[in-house]
Amino acid sequence: MNSKESKKDSLDIAGRIYDVSDYKRKDTLSSGLATTHEQVSDTYTEGEMQSVVDDVDGKNIEIKGEEAEEESQ
Repeated sequence: MNSKESKKDSLDIAGRIYDVSDYKRKDTLSSGLATTHEQVSDTYTEGEMQSVVDDVDGKNIEIKGEEAEEESQ
């Protein structure tokens, strides 16, 4: 393979995005994309129940969700 073909292959891989069919494919790239998609989807769906922001002074500041705001009113 010459350098032009190698660069083209690299660009094809770098530009590749997740597709539903990646779950059925057996190549390493498809498997990685499917796994990453699953992890992101799980994290997004699960969320976090008690979100906090780290303050500069090291104190955690709780972020209240919509339900907590409604209860306090």
